[in-house]
Amino acid sequence: MCGCAQIGLRKTLVVLASVLLVLLVGACGTGTPVKTANRTIAAVTEGDFAITAATHLKAGDVVLRVHNKGPEEHELIVAQVRDGRLPFRADGFTVDEEALQRSEPGSLVPGQPGSTRDLHVRLAPGRYVLFCNMAGHYLGGMHADLVVTQ
Repeated sequence: MCGCAQIGLRKTLVVLASVLLVLLVGACGTGTPVKTANRTIAAVTEGDFAITAATHLKAGDVVLRVHNKGPEEHELIVAQVRDGRLPFRADGFTVDEEALQRSEPGSLVPGQPGSTRDLHVRLAPGRYVLFCNMAGHYLGGMHADLVVTQ
């Protein structure tokens, strides 16, 4: 085989590999909310011990697409707050959900590691906290702030 043919084949393979890499990176998602006809879909990732989500959304119907990276079960609670602080129960390790019921647009029960679930909520303008309230998870860092604008 001529050296020119080998160089041409090598260049073709490099170009194909580069195109494939660009397509794969583009498909990974950035966490940027996606606006559909009547609602926004926003990615939320739960892991030990962090929640990653958009920090700003527009008011209205929102689908929080929650992926649990595990290895533990995690729940997701969305609560509207005025000062960014949540009330704790007497145990000092978990948030007092009963005190938040009127300001809670939605929640998901604990989901298995590797699962992806959708939480449909209607968000009014204001400040929210997304959090997992399983024993010690909130204090371990499983919370994220969200600002909802008009």
